[in-house]
Amino acid sequence: MPNSILSFPAPRARLIVLGLAVALATSGCAQLKGRQGYVVDPMLTEAITPGVDNRESVEKTLGRPTFVGQFSDNEYYYVSRETRQLAFAKPRPVGQQVLRVRFDPAGNVAAVDRTGLELVSKISPEGDKTPTLGRQRSFFEDIFGNIGAVGAPGAAGPSQ
Repeated sequence: MPNSILSFPAPRARLIVLGLAVALATSGCAQLKGRQGYVVDPMLTEAITPGVDNRESVEKTLGRPTFVGQFSDNEYYYVSRETRQLAFAKPRPVGQQVLRVRFDPAGNVAAVDRTGLELVSKISPEGDKTPTLGRQRSFFEDIFGNIGAVGAPGAAGPSQ
């Protein structure tokens, strides 16, 4: 029995090879899961209390923030996002959490806000043209539109 694959009838061998080819081809279509940013621990994020914690205790509990506020350092942002991607498609967000910790001027926690996937926006550009207001002119009108306009009656010129 050293040549057991050759002893199968031809249709059965074709089905096995076809099944392996299909399994190999569809294995590339599995969803890829991705995680970006801060890894959220609900117990730690719930432990941050306004009026009790300060900047130092927040950093000890949650770690360094993903980023600090743009206009002042009185806001810490912890951002976490989960994505799914099918084969070569663009990743799409399926979960997001943004934890914003605001501090008062003394460095104590003033407020803790949480937002989720509802703030994710999808931007779709128009393509290779930018829509503009005004007259729609064709290519040839742009090139030949001024023929005869120079020196026409009513046109402002050096004599006026």
